[in-house]
Amino acid sequence: MSFVESADGTPIHVETTGDGPPVVIVNGAFSTAADASGVADALVRAGFAAVVYDRRARAGSGDTRPFAPEREADDLAAVIAGVGGAAAVLGHSSGAALALFASSLGVPTGTLFLSEPPFHFGEDEPPSDLPERLQRAIDQGRPADAVTMFQIEGIGLPPAMVEQMRSSPMFDGLVALAQSTVYDATLTRQVSTPTAAMREVDVPVVVLTGRDTFPFLHAASERLAEEVSGAVFVEVPESVQHRLDPEATVRVVTAHLHA
Repeated sequence: MSFVESADGTPIHVETTGDGPPVVIVNGAFSTAADASGVADALVRAGFAAVVYDRRARAGSGDTRPFAPEREADDLAAVIAGVGGAAAVLGHSSGAALALFASSLGVPTGTLFLSEPPFHFGEDEPPSDLPERLQRAIDQGRPADAVTMFQIEGIGLPPAMVEQMRSSPMFDGLVALAQSTVYDATLTRQVSTPTAAMREVDVPVVVLTGRDTFPFLHAASERLAEEVSGAVFVEVPESVQHRLDPEATVRVVTAHLHA
């Protein structure tokens, strides 16, 4: 396992495969570096170096308190520095929000590919105290409750679906990532509406969305593309229900990076 050290000393687990221009993948909620393997493999086949990492409090990476979204921006900066100091970034879901936020703070992201970022733009916002209640559940030894709370109140999944997931074999893997739900909820609360700096980043921005996905995410993607200066909007029909299609997504990346 390879690690880089973030600005606050947190070890961040990073894996790089392939040769060529680096593309850093930033995952969304409940995702680890391993979950990006399909996209990473497609990037390598297309001639890129695929860089995947565990965001803090996930899998192989560490964690340092107190948390702030700026610390996750520092984590991404450390990952990019570790592969040469500049890289395109492919962010999905909350990872897309993080990538845009980091770029607005001066992290040298290169071209941003932002897939279905969960920006609310002031509409149907999750409860403002959600991060604090998530942390309280974890501190009280109830990480499973934090997971379901985030799924229902943070993501908006139907309670019946969440209850079914809670009894599935995959649920233990989600519980292991419970602390990261606090960080995703904090990030998306802070930048639920993109800041002026986020709308004016000085790098190319490509906003992607599936056609068959949650309507809120499709609408948020379209609005973000309209509000970010010079952004391009791309619909990827092969990406379904908030899941990136590796080959179709990488075709978009290739088209824009090799233009």
